[in-house]
Amino acid sequence: MAKIVVDPICRIEGHLRIEAEVNNGRITDAWSSSTMFRGIEKILKGRDPRDAWFWTQRFCGVCTTVHSIASIRAVEDALKIKIPPNAQLIRNIIIGIQNVQDHVIHFYHLHALDWVDITSGLKADPAKTAALAASISDWPNNSATYFKEVQDKIKAFVASGRLGPFANAYWGHPAYKLPPEANLMATAHYLEALEWQKDVIKIHAILGSKNPHPQTFLVGGMAIPIDPDSQNALNADKLIEIKRLLKKAHDFVEKVYIPDLLAVASFYKDWAAIGGGVGNFMSYGEFPDANGNQWLPSGVIYNKDLSKVLPVDQQKVAEYVDHSWYDYAEGKGKGLHPWNGESEPAYSGPKPPYEFLDTEARYSWVKAPRFDEHPMEVGPLARMLVAYASGHKEAKAAVDMVLGKLGVGPSALFSTLGRTAARGIDCLLIARQTPVWLDELIANISSGDLRIHANEMWDPSNWPVEAKGFGLHEAPRGSLGHWIRIKDQRIYNYQAVVPSTWNASPRDAAGQRGPYEAALVGTPVADPNMPLEILRTVHSFDPCLACAVHLLDVTGNQLFQVKVS
Repeated sequence: MAKIVVDPICRIEGHLRIEAEVNNGRITDAWSSSTMFRGIEKILKGRDPRDAWFWTQRFCGVCTTVHSIASIRAVEDALKIKIPPNAQLIRNIIIGIQNVQDHVIHFYHLHALDWVDITSGLKADPAKTAALAASISDWPNNSATYFKEVQDKIKAFVASGRLGPFANAYWGHPAYKLPPEANLMATAHYLEALEWQKDVIKIHAILGSKNPHPQTFLVGGMAIPIDPDSQNALNADKLIEIKRLLKKAHDFVEKVYIPDLLAVASFYKDWAAIGGGVGNFMSYGEFPDANGNQWLPSGVIYNKDLSKVLPVDQQKVAEYVDHSWYDYAEGKGKGLHPWNGESEPAYSGPKPPYEFLDTEARYSWVKAPRFDEHPMEVGPLARMLVAYASGHKEAKAAVDMVLGKLGVGPSALFSTLGRTAARGIDCLLIARQTPVWLDELIANISSGDLRIHANEMWDPSNWPVEAKGFGLHEAPRGSLGHWIRIKDQRIYNYQAVVPSTWNASPRDAAGQRGPYEAALVGTPVADPNMPLEILRTVHSFDPCLACAVHLLDVTGNQLFQVKVS
């Protein structure tokens, strides 16, 4: 038996450590640990609930909208505020393009290098690469000249010795299977995606004043005025520009991302039987209309059973800290619902430098959330499984298309490959749907409906003495919930349970593994000194550890020291 450590796991937000036991070339046990902390929740206590969205955005710099919308929904739920249709549509557009941009960035810049060997692309024939690209898409850049230019650019980059994100990778690893031409094609699109994502996210600047962290979210609606005749408001010119950018987003997803996803996946079909995880999936649903009906449905699936989708009851959410560096007032073995949540630090791990964590005790700054006592995987795979099993027409067609082109059955979804494919499907569906919401917004404005905010509950004198609410949102990485308790017009308690808290969870009081840990069990490892396979499965979840850990010592005392040698 060999015990291996990957720390830090790069190409993610935050600091994640994986320890794994390897026997006879396969992982037999694994532990997921967040090794650094940060925090917002305690800062919020005593503040005006209407300001919470601004602070919670700072949980993370990657998911730049998600905590805003979850926070605002929590306050609106507590105060029973219903927002105007225009505000709902603008929120859907902002959320939609965030998802599309985030998924493309993940595939190319955070996950692709687990499957794509850039060094192999240096040996590719540009003409053959162009022929391969043309066989799967009519994207305009599918020419030998273009791929030769990219190849020369990469060669010059390598010759400079300044490899940046391409340094310290497992190039030449035997688990890489793509031919040189496929590697060159994917590398070219990696570079294209860098420019593409920078352009399409301008929609956030138009509707939200800036990106990251748009500024126009507001309890009760949105803060961007609608006036077809004003240059300082959302007008016809800006709507036309948004339409152009949405088309650019859709075209890249349809003609580059999805063809690349299918091309790469076709060489790694064995990964359709690896990385299955806990087998339980949850989605909060997303993209509500003016009546509260969600375009993507909510639901819970247990034990990979697609014949039954159960409802989501947020009161069944509880967080455990038996293997986390926190203390609860009532002690270990008890899960707390977020309305009663606590985030009191209790670091008991080894002092750095250390070889291994004490995984029999506490070993992570991430808590262990459970739904009705079950660990749940959240994210695009859960979202698409719930939609597929619920009979969502567009989701079912897209999932069946991808499975058909890969020549695999629905069981392949429960895997590392399925998780990666589901993110692409999710991206494609949203890229197709976002222009529909824009057209609905334009139709509303054309009819003379310029309402953007519900004012009746903005005045705190109209609020009850005490109130509590929750805001649920399907972020790119999965189910995100914010829970708020308000007392005397101020925040009394605030807790967020984010996607990576669900997925990066350590063991709970019953010893159940979290989704990362469970997904790694059974994963083959060709070379323990180069554990590329661990990166493949963990990256398929798209971890965000900055979001997952929320802790602050308000006195400013040093709680933990990290040294980099």
